[in-house]
Amino acid sequence: MRKALLLLLVVLAPVGAAFPAAGSASLPSADSVENRNKAIAGRVFEEIFNQGRFQVADEIYARDFVNHGQHRDVGLQEDQGWVHAEKNAFPDLKMAVDRMVAEGEMVTVMWTFRGTHTAAGYGGLPPTGARIEVRGITIWRIVDGKIREEWTSMDQLSAYRQALAQLKWKLLGMFFAAVLLLWAFYRAVLRLWPTRLAKASS
Repeated sequence: MRKALLLLLVVLAPVGAAFPAAGSASLPSADSVENRNKAIAGRVFEEIFNQGRFQVADEIYARDFVNHGQHRDVGLQEDQGWVHAEKNAFPDLKMAVDRMVAEGEMVTVMWTFRGTHTAAGYGGLPPTGARIEVRGITIWRIVDGKIREEWTSMDQLSAYRQALAQLKWKLLGMFFAAVLLLWAFYRAVLRLWPTRLAKASS
């Protein structure tokens, strides 16, 4: 009996090995799709923002892409216009990925924006020279290797505060310079006034 069982096991072992284990389907796993989506999201930060390779957007964004802004939806052209404006206002801009999570078609990224405001084009502010650091979060829906939708939230008030804090000292300097000029003008007028009165009375 033992010999018969042993013989049966030896015969059936190769047959069992020929069939894949349960759960190991030949279709791409969700994990590999999610990893591909994370790689696409990473390209937005590294290649578009950090390296300024704007043409990459044509490769990884869908033509019908929609950015669901806080007040209105915008298409790819306007979305990338904002990216150009930020890169222009902050030539040394670096976007760091702090956390990235993917589930199905969705990729969520927590990021940190760092750059020096050396040119106009950020919210209508003139160049302030301020070093800005602000955190935000972006959720993308990526289908078939293309970014189709985006939802982004960031602490814009903090960014403006940091820029205006630098601008505040410049404005204060200009205010004190204007006060000094007015005071000098007033003193000059007071010195000239008695001379004119004396000439008028003689």
